[in-house]
Parts: sequence; structure tokens; C-alpha cells
Amino acid sequence: MQFDTVAEALNMAGHGAYVWSVYGVSLVAVTVLLLGPVLRSRRLQRQQLALLRSELARQQRASQSNAEGEE
Repeated sequence: MQFDTVAEALNMAGHGAYVWSVYGVSLVAVTVLLLGPVLRSRRLQRQQLALLRSELARQQRASQSNAEGEE
């Protein structure tokens, strides 16, 4: 199918609103499907890092209190 003007291509003989809305919905769906796992992975990594830091801090406090108790 060939159109003479951009307006004709966007209108697509009266079907443009339907065609372009489907393209838009598809683009949103694909974006959500691609970004969702990436965002969840980043959130999980941040949570794991926070847990590791708190565990390290707890271990350091425990070793300091043991060292003070031995003196």
C-alpha cells in the first residue's frame, strides 16, 4: 500500500486510529515485558546488598564487643 502524503499514511483510509492505537498498545506491552525483569533484578540486588551490609555491620559489632570483653 502506498500513500501520497503523510496525512494519508496516518489516516490509512479511515483505519489509522485503530492501527496506530494497536501499535501503541503493543509498544507499551513490549516495554513493560522487557523492563519488568530488569527493574525487579535491580531491586533484588539492592536488597541483597543491604542485607550483606547489615550482616557485616552486625559481625563487626559482635567482634568488637568480644574484643572489649577479653581485655
